[in-house]
Amino acid sequence: MALRDITLGQYFPGSSPIHTLDPRAKLVAMICYIVALFLGKWFVTYAILLLALAAVVKVSTVKPKALVRGLKPVVFILVFTAVLNIFYTPGEALASFWIFTVTKEGILHAFFMVVRIIMLITCTFLLTYTTSPLALTDGLESLMGPLKKIHVPVHELSMMMSIALRFIPTLIEETDKIMSAQKARGADFDSGNLIQRAKALIPLLVPLFISAFRRADELATAMECRCYHGGEGRTRMKQLHYRPGDVLFMLGALALAVGIGVLGHWGL
Repeated sequence: MALRDITLGQYFPGSSPIHTLDPRAKLVAMICYIVALFLGKWFVTYAILLLALAAVVKVSTVKPKALVRGLKPVVFILVFTAVLNIFYTPGEALASFWIFTVTKEGILHAFFMVVRIIMLITCTFLLTYTTSPLALTDGLESLMGPLKKIHVPVHELSMMMSIALRFIPTLIEETDKIMSAQKARGADFDSGNLIQRAKALIPLLVPLFISAFRRADELATAMECRCYHGGEGRTRMKQLHYRPGDVLFMLGALALAVGIGVLGHWGL
């Protein structure tokens, strides 16, 4: 797996209807979709959720290839989750060897779990692909605004989450540069077993941490030079306003979650 396959935190500028939605509407819709994923029970509900996700991806003009590439880093997690569910879910036994038993319920549970994780990650990636870090920060802060009344540092939390997302592609690019430089000096990161490859990555940690601390110090200096002192009394150049399309998008996501909940209650 190449480091460039890790696309979490990247933003692909565009003018699609999904790009132009209010970030708060997209955050609320994503939460409703995730809730619907956990309410689904059978093939019917997951087929509806898949069609809804595919429709949003189509409208967003985000290339499916980018979403598939973003799933590569979690392949191991998907396989590990599927194996655990197949062998350790009690039910009607289909095959048995040594201490492992494959059950019909385990296969179905593993399938639904993998599909659920894939769709959850895809909708999360779709949010970051179509929403700039600045808009995402403003949306999070606005949605968590009521928590300010109980003295929760909403602005600081939103800023930290946004900076963390923004720095993921930067650190991946920096890691790729360090690996290329060390390969030019004779380092080998591709041969050997899993443990040997992990040990070969240890020399990357020191320069990567140094680079990360340097970038963090530069960011802190830049924020101080611009007289940043937190969110108290700050204004925004771009104010967030709900439009009819935003309300319809949120209501559609809410209706989807309610509908999936009803179908799930019926066992569909």
